[in-house]
Amino acid sequence: MSAALGFDPIQEAGRQWLANWGPNSVAPMTAVTSIIRVQQILIARLNATLEPFNLTFSRYEALMLLYLSRAGSLPLGKMGVRLQVHPTSVTNLVDGLEKLGYATRAPHPSDRRTTLATITTQGRSVGADATDALNAMAFGTEPLQSAELDTVTEVLERLRREAGDFDGG
Repeated sequence: MSAALGFDPIQEAGRQWLANWGPNSVAPMTAVTSIIRVQQILIARLNATLEPFNLTFSRYEALMLLYLSRAGSLPLGKMGVRLQVHPTSVTNLVDGLEKLGYATRAPHPSDRRTTLATITTQGRSVGADATDALNAMAFGTEPLQSAELDTVTEVLERLRREAGDFDGG
């Protein structure tokens, strides 16, 4: 990680936006830039915590999807829908989990067109241990408090719903 700057670059960008594009453009630009920067910070923290388990956060999400499924297995297509990623990404994630011994892949017993990913005993153990590690570091969200995190979640949920991410209420 590089040394901390002596100023907030997003605040400086906001100042420049105000001077060049007017007041209506500042809040959207600084909000989006802040969200993207925080995403980078969180992914770095999460991946560092998951490194001892040979996981990235993306692989962790796929592993936990299997972990939390009723039978411990899901069709790759369903995984893609639930993870909201392209089918190629699911294939790559499951490939990685398979190489680690955390999941297996097999043809669906009654639908020849479908491939199932199934969590292994080792994957279940690693998933539990990795989750304990992530919970211990509050998923990298310090210094935010629970009420602040709830507010962030509520605000972003509205944007996600309006973008068509999900229909539920």
